[in-house]
Amino acid sequence: MSVLVTAGELLAADRGRTVLLDVRWALGDDRGRERYLAGHLPGAVFVDLDTELADPPSAARGRHPLPSVQRLQAAARRWGIREGGAVVAYDATGGLAAARAWWLLRWGGLSDVRLLDGGLDAWVRAGGDVELGDVVPEPGDVVLTGGGMPVLSIDEAAALPSTGVLLDARAGERYRGEVEPVDPRAGHVPGAVSAPTTGNLASDGTFRPATELAQRFAELGVGPGTTVGVYCGSGVTAAHEVAALAAAGIDAALWPGSWSQWSADPRRPAATGPAPG
Repeated sequence: MSVLVTAGELLAADRGRTVLLDVRWALGDDRGRERYLAGHLPGAVFVDLDTELADPPSAARGRHPLPSVQRLQAAARRWGIREGGAVVAYDATGGLAAARAWWLLRWGGLSDVRLLDGGLDAWVRAGGDVELGDVVPEPGDVVLTGGGMPVLSIDEAAALPSTGVLLDARAGERYRGEVEPVDPRAGHVPGAVSAPTTGNLASDGTFRPATELAQRFAELGVGPGTTVGVYCGSGVTAAHEVAALAAAGIDAALWPGSWSQWSADPRRPAATGPAPG
């Protein structure tokens, strides 16, 4: 199943059984719903990342712990997802938030879940209409089983650099420990490789072509068959990196606790500066 759908493809498709999820969110910005109400894809349902795509934050599990499969299923039914239906998630930030919904639903066991490549901007550029106000769908009946995507624990992430590649999807300055706007300590997991998610995108907010993504990850030591895991601050933009890797034909595991979990544990070492070499 393809990771992405273009705006043109979505415009031309029969969307009768496709649920559209609007996942506008950014760190420190709580205006996602406000922006959704001001204009969204016709029929799209707003998804609150903090409350519907995560459990409450904790030092032990990080800022965006995975919800239980039962909680995710209840949310998916509220969004109107039905058995045998399809899902397209989007945002207005190149998929950096929507990828969390894509990954979670795939993790929950759904296979027909895609990201709208380029999000709302691409839709508008392609001539798609937007509508105002809220959408409250008929409840769905989807059944989620879990286990659809690989997950790393904190100890598995710590050990991965010795057997594979652990990618850090945060901005380079956070990886190097120059700044840390939200988590307890600055730096990165020893042995992790810096791979900011912004490098997955072209200038128009769409994903770079699969061949370019494959080349990017090859330069970071990752290719088909590599054992690879991804983390970020709290498991949100790491999902975007997993999506980009999948688009390049590479399977990757996500570490949900990410740096917010690691940095809250004083027993865990924090490396700073650029990667060796």
